[in-house]
Amino acid sequence: METYAIHKGAMIAPRKARMTLDLIRGKSVNEAEKILLTTNTKASRLIKKVLDSAASNAVNNLQLDKNSLYINETYINEGTTLKRSKIASRGQVDRRDKRTSHIYISVSDGKKVMED
Repeated sequence: METYAIHKGAMIAPRKARMTLDLIRGKSVNEAEKILLTTNTKASRLIKKVLDSAASNAVNNLQLDKNSLYINETYINEGTTLKRSKIASRGQVDRRDKRTSHIYISVSDGKKVMED
């Protein structure tokens, strides 16, 4: 069975967060948590919160064992872009884009659900 968690509007560029997300794709939840704890990036802290939420959803809602869970699917999509301006040289104004992300993590225990 499978559960998921989403963090919409995370204040990090998706390009930066994908590098950290590639480290944990396809691994068990326990192993992924250890990797994220030893990786010192802002993305690892945000991804760990989403991973903990997805694992908690599986344990609380579906009564699955946390030790048997693995990461089934993960991706990061681009969220809204906040447009900000900053003073540049010679009296000009530069636009600075503050990019946001939508982080999606799905965990599963590997068993299929029998549907009627």
